[in-house]
Amino acid sequence: MVWSVRLEDEEHETEHAEADATTSCSECGSSNVLRHSDQGERICEDCGLVVEESMIDSGPEWRAFNHQERQKKSRVGAPTTQTIHDKGLTTQIDWKDKDAYGRSLSSEKRSQMNRLRKWQKRIRTKDAGERNLQFALSEIDRMASALGVPQSTREVTSVLYRRALEEDLIRGRSIEGVATAALYAGCRQEGLPRSLEEVTEVSRIERIEVSRTYRYISSELGLEIRPIDPKQYVPRFCSALDLPQEVEAKAKEIIDETADPLLSGRGPSGFAAAAIYAASLLCNEKKTQREVADVAQVTEVTIRNRYQEQIEMLGIR
Repeated sequence: MVWSVRLEDEEHETEHAEADATTSCSECGSSNVLRHSDQGERICEDCGLVVEESMIDSGPEWRAFNHQERQKKSRVGAPTTQTIHDKGLTTQIDWKDKDAYGRSLSSEKRSQMNRLRKWQKRIRTKDAGERNLQFALSEIDRMASALGVPQSTREVTSVLYRRALEEDLIRGRSIEGVATAALYAGCRQEGLPRSLEEVTEVSRIERIEVSRTYRYISSELGLEIRPIDPKQYVPRFCSALDLPQEVEAKAKEIIDETADPLLSGRGPSGFAAAAIYAASLLCNEKKTQREVADVAQVTEVTIRNRYQEQIEMLGIR
C-alpha cells in the first residue's frame, strides 16, 4: 500500500515537471506559450515554434453554436452558487405545465404539479435560519439587479452575509439592513464604484441604519476594505452626463493632482463629481452643477465647495 502511494506521488511529480517544461519555449526560452485547443497544440507566440502537439482535448465531445444547443446537449447541471440558500443543490419543478415531449398536461396533472411545486418550495427550507438566508439572498439579488452588480460581486456579498449569519451578527438587527450592508461591503471589497446613497436608494432601509450596520459587520468580520478611489466613479458619471472622452481624461487628471491633500475626510463621489464639473468647464462641455449633482447623488453645495478647493490648488482662476 505504501509503495503504491509513493509510485502515485512520483507519477504526479513527473506530470507536473513535464507540464512546467512545456510552459516555456525550448528554442527562444520565452514563457509566452499559448495553447490552441482547436489544433491541439502549444505554440510559442514569439518565434512560432510548436512546443507540443497532438494534445488530448479534455472538453466535451459535442459541438454547440448557440446557447440553446449548449443547454440541450449538456449533461450536467448548473454549478453551485452562494447566491441561493441551498447553493443550487436541490431540485426545482419547472413552472411550465408540459411533459417531456412538450405536450400540455391535463387539468388533473396540472393541479397535481401545482401541489408538488408548493410542497417542493416548502421543504427547501427546514428551519428559521434557512428561511432567513433565503429571504436575505433574494433581497440581495433584487438590490444587485437594480444596481447592475456583476455575478462575482453577488457571490462575495452572499458569502459575507453567510458569515454574518454564522457568527450571529443578525441578532437585534433587521435582515434587510444586514443584507444591504453586506452588499455595500461586497461592492467595496470588489472595487465596484457604488456609493452608500446609491445602495440605500434601492434598499428599504434608512441610510443611517445601513451605515451603522456596515461599520458593525466590517469590524466584527475583520474586513480589510481600502478607501474608494474617486476615479472609479468618473466613467459612469461621464457616461450618464453624455460627456466626451476628453472630459473623462481631464477629470481623472484633476483627481490625480488634487486628491493627495484634499480627499482626506471627503466623500469620493462628491470629489469625482466636482472634478467632472471642473473638467467640463475647461473642455467647453459645460454642464450645470444641478445636472452633475443629480447624477452623482450629492448636493450642489458639495460640488461647489470641492470645485473651489480643486481650482485653487490647480491655480486656475
